[in-house]
Amino acid sequence: MTTDAPTDSPATAEAIRDVDQAYVFHPWSVQSQASQLAVAGAQGCYFWDYDGKRYLDFSSQSVNVNIGHQPPHVVAAIQRQAERLCTFSPGVAIDVRSQAARLIAEHTPGDLNKIFFTNGGVEAVENAVCMARLHTRRHKVLSAYRSYHGSTTTAINLTGDPRRWPSDTGSAGVTHFWGPYRYRSEFHCETDEQECARALRHLEQVIAFEGPTLIAAVLLETVVGTAGVLVPPDGYLAGVREICDRHGIVFILDEVMSGFGRTGRWFAADHWGVVPDLLTFAKGVNSGYVPLGGVAVSSEIADSSSDVPYPGGLTYARHPLACASAVATIEAMRSEGAIENAAAIGRDVFAPGLRKLADRHPSVGEVRSLGVFWALELVRDRATREPLVPYNATGREAQPMAEFAAECKRQGLWPFVNMNRTHVAPPCIIKEVEVNEGLRYLDSALEVADRYCQTTR
Repeated sequence: MTTDAPTDSPATAEAIRDVDQAYVFHPWSVQSQASQLAVAGAQGCYFWDYDGKRYLDFSSQSVNVNIGHQPPHVVAAIQRQAERLCTFSPGVAIDVRSQAARLIAEHTPGDLNKIFFTNGGVEAVENAVCMARLHTRRHKVLSAYRSYHGSTTTAINLTGDPRRWPSDTGSAGVTHFWGPYRYRSEFHCETDEQECARALRHLEQVIAFEGPTLIAAVLLETVVGTAGVLVPPDGYLAGVREICDRHGIVFILDEVMSGFGRTGRWFAADHWGVVPDLLTFAKGVNSGYVPLGGVAVSSEIADSSSDVPYPGGLTYARHPLACASAVATIEAMRSEGAIENAAAIGRDVFAPGLRKLADRHPSVGEVRSLGVFWALELVRDRATREPLVPYNATGREAQPMAEFAAECKRQGLWPFVNMNRTHVAPPCIIKEVEVNEGLRYLDSALEVADRYCQTTR
């Protein structure tokens, strides 16, 4: 692997950052404090800056580069498509569009065989909610606290974390409920079985009080992503499916982050054999090389638009370059065993390695995962489970996590940090030697977090 930058002058990186700060309005950032790393290149599970410093990518950037950086076959597929037909209206049939939809449908659960394409995950969520409301002729939608579904109007109100607060206009019909999370149980549970039963009973109560005949959909992340990599207990998703069926409610699973190999299956729903009515996807469908997302639609809901037009569409949806990259990505995942690798590396390397780190470091309160989708919950006190930083901490309160992240980067590890957690979500193609390298970096960085613990070893 080469780490040659386009120029070896550090002044180039500084110039790039200066122009970036002068002209780019950064998402989720205090603009005066936005100082971005100038990236010169990437390959596989690594990227590097203009000084040649290399970082092991334990974030897959936005948990989307599932087959790694710059795979030649996907780059070549985009180039070939650009030479042949770079763009065209979404209202016509093009071979790569049809092929991308077919390949996606081959892997979606159950009868989710109709694919509505969007430009990304948030538009997928918006359209899934629209489909549910049209199908049921109801308006209310229920979603969980500790969730993230996107930043546009409906999706941000359905989101259950603090990113909702500045834009929360209380979209008509949006109601939140508590999902299962045994480590910080809202239901005073001691076992997964209790957590599952009480979380389902809570959902039943919310539905009863909101009016079952008014509820169009229940929306859940199959495995909660940025809000904690929360893996549902066995039986929970099947229980939600049964509740929705009983009340005629559309069940939507958001697999924007958990889909396409992230959990060691094509979709996280496959772990529990649950089939939703609608499934949203993006990110890993083409590893983010060109913007693409979509909704996988059940036969019953697709039939709702058999005789009337569906009132939605996007100029750049089903973009030929995006579809070509999706075809190449899915074919690569199948031929190279990326999903099988994610399952095996998670089970055989990450699981024992991260649990050894938890044994060594008092700052690690819990380790949880599926595939290459892990979270380490960092605490000040294991006995009380007090988080290392308060919920939605900023400024000085957030300093312990900021120092932890800085140490990761100093070591050469690019982390995914959110609130009091560090998530471990490398590309699905990661090798054992790379995992072990990352675990060494984490081991060193966790010593920073340990210094804030009230009890040490």
